[in-house]
Amino acid sequence: MPRLHALELLPDAAGEAAVRRDWQALRDAGLPSMLDHTGASNTPHVTVIAVPEIEPADERLAADLLGPVLPVAARLSGLALLGGRRVSVARLVDVPDELVTAVLRLRAGTRGHQHPGWLPHVTLARRVERADVPRVLEAVAGDGEPLSLVSLRRWDPDELSVHPVVPR
Repeated sequence: MPRLHALELLPDAAGEAAVRRDWQALRDAGLPSMLDHTGASNTPHVTVIAVPEIEPADERLAADLLGPVLPVAARLSGLALLGGRRVSVARLVDVPDELVTAVLRLRAGTRGHQHPGWLPHVTLARRVERADVPRVLEAVAGDGEPLSLVSLRRWDPDELSVHPVVPR
């Protein structure tokens, strides 16, 4: 499977700090955490699309559709487990309808999606053994908190770089 290019929403400073607290709680519990990913591009984000290729027209469409709704108030919410034998742990993000509508319009105008629809979330950990899920729930239990999604960036896995599409 090719590495996927992505468009990602970034939270404000308070939202980033809240996600990083979850990352730290998992690490403190001796569990996998996104803190283990030391790449410079590893910051809390909500993936909007992840596709094999993003054309300049796709970036323009994203800016046209998402730019007018940013910044947008959202809320970190419950947890989701994604995967099979090992799971990814994600904090769900409650977002307003106007953002969902804009994202679904963007997804309809782009190609190569691996999954249908959109599940707004922030990844907390990857490759967690199922036997460790109760410890995960203890470490990051509870509801999240409010945040604002303030900008949109592009992740380019070929260049190992990010750049703003809709700046803060």
